[in-house]
Amino acid sequence: MAHSLIYSPTPVIELKPEGINGVRLLIKREDLNHPYVSGNKWWKLKYNLEQAQREGHNTLLTFGGAYSNHLYATAAAAHELGMTSIGIVRGEQTEPLNHTLFFAESHGMSLHFVSREAYRKKNEHEFLQSIRNQFGDVYIIPEGGTNELAVRGCAEFAKTLEQEIDFDYLCLPIGTGGTMAGMIEGLSSNKKVIGFSSLKGGDFLKDEIQSLISGTKLNWQVNTDFHFEGYGKTTPELLKFVEDMKKNNQLPLDRVYTAKMMMGVCNLIRQNYFKLGSTILVLHTGGLQGNGLINS
Repeated sequence: MAHSLIYSPTPVIELKPEGINGVRLLIKREDLNHPYVSGNKWWKLKYNLEQAQREGHNTLLTFGGAYSNHLYATAAAAHELGMTSIGIVRGEQTEPLNHTLFFAESHGMSLHFVSREAYRKKNEHEFLQSIRNQFGDVYIIPEGGTNELAVRGCAEFAKTLEQEIDFDYLCLPIGTGGTMAGMIEGLSSNKKVIGFSSLKGGDFLKDEIQSLISGTKLNWQVNTDFHFEGYGKTTPELLKFVEDMKKNNQLPLDRVYTAKMMMGVCNLIRQNYFKLGSTILVLHTGGLQGNGLINS
């Protein structure tokens, strides 16, 4: 069963940032795969949407923070497929809604704000049962879209990457860890996968990712050094980097995820972390709408 969201093939571009020598740096512009359900979200939602349709559900319910790319993408996907959607949003409602939440609501998503304390229980059986009691027969997708079906979709994407591009390292930003788990599952063990956490204190993500992959794989690591004060936060240094990449490489980066990852990659190259002569592939996971949301 196809979920009917059209996927557009995306380009791979070679980058030559100033001061980067000795390695080849490529970026997969997966942000261009769909106008709204872009980047890794297309792959994470692919089999979830199919499963929801297979089970006869007409309503998707999912979770996210106020700047969640996943809420944005889920609302767009449901709208395009003629489904309804519900977003359980972490934290208090503030008016006016930011761009992400305004977009989600304008595409039919019913937003329900819960306290951070209540939100922490989002994966507990009692909380999920109360959700079903309140909203009825809904198809529940976890925060960030991360579940076994999401990992399956991202692993499928990883296999296509390996067939399309010759590379030694794959670098990507991490939110909940589902995309990275899929990359680890789908790629050959001789490819090194490096995830860059956008969260301050993101060490817990190692256990989250390990729980999502099969067996013991040693070809991956989580880097927590480039969060720039935490999720949704920026620094003048990061903002300058975003401006320079757009001006010098015609590459737009979102400040929440891909800019932090890309700056981390460039710093590691300068520190000679990567093997001389190797090819590094970085993954643009979308989320460019986030650039209008963050206090700089």
